Amino acid sequence: MLINKMKIIIINGPNLNLLGVREPEIYGYKTFDEYFVTLQKAFPSVELTYFQSNVEGEIINKLHEVGFEYDGIILNAGGYTHTSVAIADAVAAIKSPVIEVHISNIFAREEFRHVSLTGKYCMGCISGLGLTGYKLAVEKFLE
Repeated sequence: MLINKMKIIIINGPNLNLLGVREPEIYGYKTFDEYFVTLQKAFPSVELTYFQSNVEGEIINKLHEVGFEYDGIILNAGGYTHTSVAIADAVAAIKSPVIEVHISNIFAREEFRHVSLTGKYCMGCISGLGLTGYKLAVEKFLE
């Protein structure tokens, strides 16, 4: 008997490739690649994949590619969260549920970061809990 694993993808946006190096006092000292291995070990029954791009169009293309077949999408659009109508439109257009995650508390930062254009189309938003936010999002999809 074939058992299908739940398919969840994490899509990270601009500058998240610099985790562990960029502003560690805000984002921590662990790279996302290191953390991703921890997530995979914590959820062996989930087919977890990861995509990161600094390019808006590549994020949109990835949302279109996976947004009709994956069981869940965890999206940290980085700075595009606050500026990209196009990414928000892509989230609205797909069928897969999306949870928005932010490592830092966007509401404790600059005022322009208090607005999430993408969040309106997500099933929920997790902000300010560090990398643990990704783990919590996976747990929510598993409920």
